[in-house]
Amino acid sequence: MAKNKTTETNNSVELYLQNIPDEKKRRDCREMISLIHQETGLEPKMWGTGIVGFGSYHYVYGSGHQGDAPLAGISARANAISIYLDADPVKREDFLRKFGKYKSGKSCIYVKKIEDIDTAILLQMVNHSIEFLKEKY
Repeated sequence: MAKNKTTETNNSVELYLQNIPDEKKRRDCREMISLIHQETGLEPKMWGTGIVGFGSYHYVYGSGHQGDAPLAGISARANAISIYLDADPVKREDFLRKFGKYKSGKSCIYVKKIEDIDTAILLQMVNHSIEFLKEKY
């Protein structure tokens, strides 16, 4: 079975943030990380080389594939800041209606800048993701 590439590491979150080339994106990521840490009490940790994760859970899929993943995560990507959360699909839609300006994938939400979103809703989403994943796994 293939080994997961995205695992928790001892890499420095601060060094990761310092290496984000875009100053605005760096500030926005720093602020989101700080807000999530203050809200949850979970320490930000590097997962792989490019995701700042909070907490962790162990998953096992029906196929037998298993691993560990962060309960919530943030990553500075070339075109946006990716926010990694999981949620009940109905609840996710409720949150996103109030969230602000974003694009989304299956479990990612992409934002251009922190001013585009309601950070109080972001924190509600983070808390929901943590609860949802702890119940699910």
